[in-house]
Amino acid sequence: MIWDLFVSFFKIGAFSFGGGYAMIPLIQKEIVETHGYLTMQQFGDIIAIAEMTPGPIAVNCATFVGYNVAGLLGAIVSTVGVVMPSILVVLVLAAFFISFQNDRRIKSIFNGIRPVVIALIASAALFLGTIAIVDIRSVGIAAFVFIVLRYQRIHPVLVVLVAGFLGVLLYGFA
Repeated sequence: MIWDLFVSFFKIGAFSFGGGYAMIPLIQKEIVETHGYLTMQQFGDIIAIAEMTPGPIAVNCATFVGYNVAGLLGAIVSTVGVVMPSILVVLVLAAFFISFQNDRRIKSIFNGIRPVVIALIASAALFLGTIAIVDIRSVGIAAFVFIVLRYQRIHPVLVVLVAGFLGVLLYGFA
């Protein structure tokens, strides 16, 4: 199981472009569908926790999933697995990027990858929306937060705290 966690998160780290939110669909496929380590509800809860804690969402998610599946060793192995591909790629690219950064082919590759990143993030948003937006109250909270973040200059941490307070008001302590 430890080796499977490492391989799963290594694949996630190696084949996810665009950062943490873009990784969510691949994490879901690997962790929920392929290996069945978590249910969809557990996965949604871990994503929510990973979003609220400091640090990259993919690393937080790997740590939480690894811990949930195999304790402390699972958390360590999953975290190392998800960051190792990035470390290796950055080390290799750093040596070559400066000399190739103006190459038309390299620019074309990045132009092709950017739209994929947007699609992956949109897919993650839709997935999280189906888990998080379950009734009219959650629609209201989501709409409120979207409007405030989009049109006001309020710090996101304050918005999260206000949304948590609204959750207590609207749902009580379950």
